[in-house]
Amino acid sequence: MAVFPDAMPVQGLIGGLLIGLSAAIMLVFNGRVAGCSGMFARAVGLAKGGAPGSVAVAFTVGLPIGAAIVMALVGVNSHFRTSWGMLALAGLLVGLGTRLGSGCTSGHGVVGMARLSPRSIAATMTFMATGIATVALLRLIGWNA
Repeated sequence: MAVFPDAMPVQGLIGGLLIGLSAAIMLVFNGRVAGCSGMFARAVGLAKGGAPGSVAVAFTVGLPIGAAIVMALVGVNSHFRTSWGMLALAGLLVGLGTRLGSGCTSGHGVVGMARLSPRSIAATMTFMATGIATVALLRLIGWNA
């Protein structure tokens, strides 16, 4: 029995390399951290500073479009093993956490860690510890979605 039967290590490696490349391009050519929550906040008008509004909108709109293009080219169908309500709740909690942590996993975990930022290292350790504890707790109570 495989521990991670749905794992796709090659695709994960390629995706990780593309995320790192896109973050590096954003930093080198625009001087901006490719933080998804900051870009989204700027795109919808919740943040005043950061990237120009047009860049933030293009970045935010481009993420799902890029994912859809790759899924169409590769022929992968995405599905979620939970309800849309639970996904919305999870998204809201992640959004709250990113505001409290002054950034998200893409900003802190990809760009900040690469820059050896102490604040980003602490934030990423907190993200990971919280995620591990949440999964362990949910499995302990029998929720396996």
